[in-house]
Amino acid sequence: MKILVIDNYDSFTYNLVHLLNELGEDATVWRNDKFELKDIAQFDKILLSPGPGIPSEAGLLLAVIKEYATTKSILGVCLGQQAIAEVFGGELYNLERPVHGTATKLVITDENELLFKGLKSGFDVGRYHSWAVKSDNLPSELLITATDEKEVMMALRHKTLDVRGVQFHPESILTEFGKEMIGNWLFS
Repeated sequence: MKILVIDNYDSFTYNLVHLLNELGEDATVWRNDKFELKDIAQFDKILLSPGPGIPSEAGLLLAVIKEYATTKSILGVCLGQQAIAEVFGGELYNLERPVHGTATKLVITDENELLFKGLKSGFDVGRYHSWAVKSDNLPSELLITATDEKEVMMALRHKTLDVRGVQFHPESILTEFGKEMIGNWLFS
């Protein structure tokens, strides 16, 4: 399996790569502005890393999703999830208070979501964000798969494409079962 990690200039990117390595997979890492879209065709799966700012400021991030959502398995983390939502017509909002280095309980809202296979609601996830995807006007082709206890969207998926995202950081030490979630995506 060939995995591409799009690095959105974030210090957590290589923690994701280490998780992939622990699961027996190697990954190629490209910065979000240091490649050509056509070069992604060789990969089977694309992991969109966290990063600072908003998706429109993240190099080719939005273009990658637009170009490959119909043919590749894509998992977005934090900024990556936000980018997925925006590509399909979702909107972001600025949280009243940034959530950085905080663990909150995950409420799984879609028991069929492959990321959460074998897991139950109520485990901790590590959060590092000041933006989130709006739930109230989510496009019909996207489905909320998890929230926090205050109903802030924590995960989503496309209803027909192999495209999903998480707002939290599976690679964070604050997240329980991060390795299991990444494994569920890899080996589905």
